[in-house]
Amino acid sequence: MMDHEQVNILLVDDQPAKLLAYEVILKELGENLITAASGREALEFLLKNDVAIILVDVCMPELDGFELAAMIREHPRFQKTAMIFISAIQVSDLDRLRGYEMGAVDYVPVPVVPEVLRAKIKVFAELYRKTRQLERLNVELEDRVRARTAELEESHTRLLKSEQRRSLAIAAGKMGSWDWDWVNGDWMWDEGQYQILGVDPGSLELTPANIQALIHPDDVPELHDAWASFARGAKSYEAEFRVIRPDGEVRWCAGTAAASTDRDGRVVRVSGVTVDITERKQAEERQNLLAREVDHRAKNALALAQSIVRLTRGENVKSYIRSVEGRITALARVHTVLSLSSWQGAEVGKLIEEELAPYSTGDQIALRGTEVQLQPATAQTVALALHELVTNSAKYGALSTLTGRLSVSWGLEAGVLGIVWMETGGPAVEIPASRGFGTRSVIASIESQLGGKAEFDWRPEGLICRLSVPLSPPQVASDPAPPHEAMAEGSSSRRAGKLARP
Repeated sequence: MMDHEQVNILLVDDQPAKLLAYEVILKELGENLITAASGREALEFLLKNDVAIILVDVCMPELDGFELAAMIREHPRFQKTAMIFISAIQVSDLDRLRGYEMGAVDYVPVPVVPEVLRAKIKVFAELYRKTRQLERLNVELEDRVRARTAELEESHTRLLKSEQRRSLAIAAGKMGSWDWDWVNGDWMWDEGQYQILGVDPGSLELTPANIQALIHPDDVPELHDAWASFARGAKSYEAEFRVIRPDGEVRWCAGTAAASTDRDGRVVRVSGVTVDITERKQAEERQNLLAREVDHRAKNALALAQSIVRLTRGENVKSYIRSVEGRITALARVHTVLSLSSWQGAEVGKLIEEELAPYSTGDQIALRGTEVQLQPATAQTVALALHELVTNSAKYGALSTLTGRLSVSWGLEAGVLGIVWMETGGPAVEIPASRGFGTRSVIASIESQLGGKAEFDWRPEGLICRLSVPLSPPQVASDPAPPHEAMAEGSSSRRAGKLARP
C-alpha cells in the first residue's frame, strides 16, 4: 500500500475564476483535483466516483451549498465525506450552525488564505487516506481470520475423525498407547493398552517386572536391546513381538516408541503405541501354509503322474495312450472330489461313485457302505486302484456284458478300511497263469504305498477282490452300520439305473 495514494478532491463553484484559484492553491498537495461548476454537475460526479473532500461555495444559483450538502448526506456512501464551505459574505452563527448540521466540517471565509486552505485540505486528505487504508487492512485481517478459522475448523475436524478412529481401535482392543517417565520410572497406559494385553487396570501394578512378565520370553531380549538403544542416542524404534495374556492367549503386537530429550540430549520420556496384529500374522501364516500345501500337492500329483507313465504297459501305442489317459482321468476325478472339500479329504463312497459313473447303466451296479473319510494322499492311491479294477472289469469281467453284475461294499473295522469288489454274471473266469499289469498295479498301490493288502479270488462266476487299507483315526467320519454287514459279500442292495448307496 502506497503512503501517498492520491485522493479525489471535488471543487464546486459557479465562478470559473474561483475554481482556477482553488486549483492553483491546492496543486502542490499532489492530490486529484476535480472541478464542478454547479451542484448538479457535482452530484453527477459523486454518483460515479469516491471523493475524499468536497470544497463547495455556499452561494450558488439553482442549488446553493447548503442544499447540495443536504442531498449529498442523504446518500449512504457520502454520509461521512468531509465538506468545507466557502462563503464570500459574512455569515451568522445560525448560518454556521445550519452548515454544520448539513455535514460541514469547516468554514473558510473569503478572501481565502492559501496556506490555511492547503493546511485544512491536507489534514482531511490524510485522514481520508488513513481511513481507507485501515478499512483495507481490516478487510485483509478479516479475510485472514476467516481463512485461519477455516483451517482451525478443518484441523479440528481431522482431529475429531482421528480421535474417533483411535477410539474405535481402542474399543476393539486393537490399539493402545503408553508413556514412561525415564527419570522417575512412572508408567502410564491408556485403556487400549490394557485391553491388548488382556489385563484389568485395577489388578496390575505397572512395574518393569510385571510388564516383562506379559512379554513372550523369546521376544524379551530384542525389546531389551531396543530399550537400551535410547540410552545410546536412538530416537525411536519399531518392533514386532508377542504378548502372553494372563489367560494364556498369545497375541502378536507391533510397537512403535519415540524418546523425548532435554536441552542436553538426555532422555526424559519415552512414549509409544501398540497395535494388535494377531489377525494379520494369522493370515500370513495361513498364506504360507497354503503355499507349502500347494507345493506339496503339486509334487505329489507330479509323482503320481510320473509313476503312471512309467508303470503303464500296452500292446501298442494306442493301447498305451488309452491306459495312460484313463489313469490320468481317474487322478483328475479324485482331485475334483478333494477340491470340493478344500483338500481336507474325500469320502470313499464318493470316490467309488465317481469311478463307476461311466458304467452305471441299468441295474448292473450296486453300492453299500459306511461313510469313511480319507486323507488326500490315501484317496488318490485308492482311486487309482479302483480305476484298475473298473478297467479290467469293463474289458474282461462283469461290466463287459449286459448280464454282468457288480457289487461294491465297504466299511471300517479296527481302523482298517475294507473294500469288497464282487463280480457275477460276466464271462467265465479262469485263474490267470500270471498276474496281469492291472492286478500288479492294484497290489503295488495298496500294499507298497499304503501298507495295506489286496487279495484276488478268481471264482468261475466272477472275481472277488478284497482291499484292506489302514487308516489313521482322523480319517474316520462315522460308522452308522456294523463293519461286518458292510463287508458282506452277499450284499443284495441294488438300485436300477444308478449307483445305489443306502
